[in-house]
Amino acid sequence: MNRPTNAISTPDAAKTSAVPRVVIVGCGFGGLEAARVLSKAAVEIIVVDRTNHHLFQPLLYQVATAGLPAPAIAGPIRHILRGEIARGNLTVLMGEVMSIDTASNCVVMDGGEHLHFDHLILASGATHSYFGRDDWAKYAPGLKTLGDAFTIRRRVLTAFEQAERETDLAKREPWLTFAIVGAGPTGVEMAGTLSEIAQHTLHAEFRRIDSRRARVILLEGAAKVLGSFPDDLSQRAKEQLVDLGVEVLVGAKVTNITAFGIHYDMVDVAADGTSQTVSHFLPSRTVIWAAGVAASPLGRSLAKSTGCEVDRAGRVIVQPELNLASHPNIYVVGDLASAKSYLDPKNPTVVPGVSPGAKQMGRTAAKNIIRRLQGKEAGAFRYLDYGALATIGRRAAIAAVDVPFTSIKIKFSGLSAWLFWLFVHVYFLIGFRNRMLVFMDWAWAYFTSQRHARIFIAPYLRDTHQTVARSEPPAPPPPV
Repeated sequence: MNRPTNAISTPDAAKTSAVPRVVIVGCGFGGLEAARVLSKAAVEIIVVDRTNHHLFQPLLYQVATAGLPAPAIAGPIRHILRGEIARGNLTVLMGEVMSIDTASNCVVMDGGEHLHFDHLILASGATHSYFGRDDWAKYAPGLKTLGDAFTIRRRVLTAFEQAERETDLAKREPWLTFAIVGAGPTGVEMAGTLSEIAQHTLHAEFRRIDSRRARVILLEGAAKVLGSFPDDLSQRAKEQLVDLGVEVLVGAKVTNITAFGIHYDMVDVAADGTSQTVSHFLPSRTVIWAAGVAASPLGRSLAKSTGCEVDRAGRVIVQPELNLASHPNIYVVGDLASAKSYLDPKNPTVVPGVSPGAKQMGRTAAKNIIRRLQGKEAGAFRYLDYGALATIGRRAAIAAVDVPFTSIKIKFSGLSAWLFWLFVHVYFLIGFRNRMLVFMDWAWAYFTSQRHARIFIAPYLRDTHQTVARSEPPAPPPPV
C-alpha cells in the first residue's frame, strides 16, 4: 500500500502523515543498510544524499589508478533501492543537508527547504583533514569521492605526459616522482599500485622516458606503516612495498607542501647515538594526501544545536544505542560516529572506521528505531570484528582475520592474503554486474598488466595545480 510521503515541508508546515518519518542523511554503507532494514517497517523513509550514487569506497583507489572504471564500484542509489522504493514508503532526494534544526525536528536543505523528521539517522561520512593546513589541498588531493579519484587519475597520467614533453632531465625528474603522504591502507594501496603502473603498465608506451625510472615515495609520520595492524604484519607490508619498488620513509613529518614538492622533517641518528631533526625537500609535481580523516561538518553542526560532544576529528560521541542522550530520536552511524561496541558489556571497545562497522551501525540504528516504535527497549551496539585486510600490490597483501565468537586470530601475508583480499572485495560489491566487471578487469590486468581506464577529460591546462608555469623554478628547501 502506498503511503503519502510529504517529502518536503516549510518551517511552519505541520507534518500531516500519521506514519512516523525517518530521515536518513547519507547513502554510504551505513545509510544504505539502515534504509533496507527500515523499508520493511511501518514507517516513512526519506534518504537524502548529495550525490546520485552509492560508492564502494574500499576500491576507490582502483579508479584513481585507472584499474577500474567508475561504474564498477558505484551504482545509482535509486537503482540499488528500487525494490525498497517499490514498497511505497521510501523517497530518495538528491541534495545537501546544511544543518539540523533540533528545536523543530527538521533538517535544513541546501535550497532552504526544511525536512521534518520523527527520527533521524546521520550517516554523512568523513572528509579529508589537513591538520589545519587546508592550503595544501590544491597541491595534494585526498581520496574520498569519485571526483577525487578522477582528479588523482588525471594528475598521475598528466605527470607522465609532462615528463615526455620535458627535455631538461633535471626538470623531468619531479614529474616522475610521486609522493604519497600517509601510510594507512589508502596510502599503502596507492603507493603499491602507482609503482606497478610505472613498472609494468606504461614502460612500453613512451619514447623519451622510461616509466620504470619513476620514483614512488611513501611518507609516514609514525614509526611504521599500517599502524592499526600488528607489528609483524606492518613489517611484512613494508617489505612487500620495497619489493615493488616503493621508497618508504617512516618518521617523516610533513611541514609544507607546494606545487613543486614536499618539505618534511626526519630525525637523524648519528653513530655516537646523538640525534637531530633534519629538514628535507622532495621535488615532486604529483602529491597524494592519505594522512588525515575528519568527520563530516554535520557533526560539529549537530554539537552546536544539541550540546553533544565530538572528538578531535569531529565525530559525534554517541550512546551505546548509537543515539544522543539529549535527543534519543537522533542516531549517528558510520564515520561520523565515535562509537563503542558492547559485545562484552564489561569491556566496551572502540569501533574502527571501516565499512563493516558502518554497515552494522546502520542496521542497529534502524532496528533500535523499530524497537522504540514498538514500545521496546533499544539495544546496545555490538560490533562483530572480522579482522582487517590491506593490499599492497600484485600478489602482495596482509590479512589479520578474527574468527567470530572465538579468540582465534589468523595472520597471513603475500599471495594467499592477496587472493583472500580479492575474494572479499568482489563478494561485498553491490550487484552481480559490478562483481563480474571487477572480476574480469582484475583478471585481465593480472595476465596483461594493462589498465584500460586511463581516460581523463579536463586537460591539465584548465584545472590542476600543474598550470604553474613550466619555467618557474622549484621552491628551495627550508634552512636546516
